[in-house]
Amino acid sequence: MQKPIVNVMVKAARAAGGVLLRGMNKLDAISVVEKDRLDYASELDDQAEKAIIRELKRAHPDASFLGEEGGAQGRGGALFVIDPLDGTSNYLRGFPHWCVSIALVEGGVAQHGVVFDPLRNELFLASRGAGAVLNDRRIRVSERKDLNGAVLATGFPPRERERAPAQLECLRGILQQAEDFRRTGSAALDLAYVASGRCDGYFEAGLKAWDVAAGQLLVREAGGRVCDFRGTQPGPMAARAADSSHQVIAGNVKLTDVLQKAIVDSGYAAAFR
Repeated sequence: MQKPIVNVMVKAARAAGGVLLRGMNKLDAISVVEKDRLDYASELDDQAEKAIIRELKRAHPDASFLGEEGGAQGRGGALFVIDPLDGTSNYLRGFPHWCVSIALVEGGVAQHGVVFDPLRNELFLASRGAGAVLNDRRIRVSERKDLNGAVLATGFPPRERERAPAQLECLRGILQQAEDFRRTGSAALDLAYVASGRCDGYFEAGLKAWDVAAGQLLVREAGGRVCDFRGTQPGPMAARAADSSHQVIAGNVKLTDVLQKAIVDSGYAAAFR
């Protein structure tokens, strides 16, 4: 049985999903800003985030928030980390792969996570110590033990283009063994897909807390492991982490070790010194 706070988070994610689904009918009229080079936000990102915060505040008026659009808000002990539209570029082009991501962080550790795909009506949930589910069915990471035949997800974030040559060299090396890569444009869904076994593993750099807070918990609760390119576990998360950039590797324990070694051996990890 879901905890009351998870029910509230689900309600908030569905409220944001409703905003985004309705907005799909007027994509040509949406106001879009370029926050940074090749990094876009729309008025609907903002509206969806406000819908989430409004629902969460009804149940937790003293909570604090870290959102992609609104930044850090409030001083409460419980911290909700929010990406109201992960995959904005996909959304603005009508490419059907984007989601809403919400995590509740206490003491720097994610306790509950929600990743909601409104188009497919897929709801990924995880609570610390209670496992992960997709539409109420338990999910697990894949059992693949090495790169042979693996299907991996990654991304090419705008903030990391100066390291693109090192990343491409890394991909070239991994593809000597792996079956293929998927580049979907949504880090939260990539992590949810690893948690559910749809992808064997995932790695990406240049990520923000709201990109990964819920997804990392999903992977761990589905029996997987999350680390950075050096193999270090992620540290505590706080509202002041808005400007921090994250590297993430995710998969089952054995595959994550193999993938992390491949990233180091290729020289890609050294690009972040």
